[in-house]
Amino acid sequence: MRPDDWYCTQDLTAFLSHAGGFLRSRPDLHTVALTVTETLRTGGLRAYGDEAPVFGALELSGQVRAAYFRTPPYRLNVTPLTPDEADALAAHLVALGHRIPGVIAARETAEAFAAAWRRHAGVRGTVSQRQRLYRLGNLTAPQPVPAGRARVAGKGDREQLIRWYGEFGEAVGDHASRDPAAWADSRIAYGGVTFWESEDGTPLAMAGVTPVVAGQVRVAPVYTPAHSRGRGYAGAVTAAVSRAVLASGIRELVLFTDLANQTSNSLYQRIGFRPVADFAAYDFRGARGF
Repeated sequence: MRPDDWYCTQDLTAFLSHAGGFLRSRPDLHTVALTVTETLRTGGLRAYGDEAPVFGALELSGQVRAAYFRTPPYRLNVTPLTPDEADALAAHLVALGHRIPGVIAARETAEAFAAAWRRHAGVRGTVSQRQRLYRLGNLTAPQPVPAGRARVAGKGDREQLIRWYGEFGEAVGDHASRDPAAWADSRIAYGGVTFWESEDGTPLAMAGVTPVVAGQVRVAPVYTPAHSRGRGYAGAVTAAVSRAVLASGIRELVLFTDLANQTSNSLYQRIGFRPVADFAAYDFRGARGF
């Protein structure tokens, strides 16, 4: 395995032409790459910030075997790799002079890349979060269902969405968040957020969904303000948005959880989500300006 087996580009169209089929071959494991590149394709290359995104792929014997992307200043996101592939990727990025603040990937891949980055860049990685990817099996609404109802957020909810998305990012330490106003506008445009609201119309919790890509939707984000937690609103709104996705004909529905949050992991399993794979995020800080 050679570092030159990887290639790097800032041309999204060329990247998707080259690696799009590979990404769509496992839409569950590649869900973030699929949704981020779709956002960049439809919303512009500055959808996640002022710096141009970077994309790359590993090709062996004429076939794409792996891919990565990064929307600066956020972490590198990479599809599952063998240890040799991770080592070659780290060497490839160092040779190009890339400064990587961290990586997020399936757990074994993240561990292998963090070890390779230490060898090639001289920078030690520290685990900042462990996640679990779930796929919906048979949907079961949590009981008892709290008072209230589900409602798709509209233009009149823009300020509420901006505020809650900002609060969500702060609460989870999100390293790939968008500008809250741009996020709210994009979600309103396709009905991508559902509220659980009280009988008098006060929003109590929200659950978002990504656009459909490769026949799949991801639930994200799910947020309940601190003062309203523990009352079943998150479960109710997640079940409601999942039911709406299924009713639209989409059968593949996934979501991520923070493994440190046992409440949410238990909740989603009660609703019917089943584990697919564990992921890990590493932060890199240290030598040689990386």
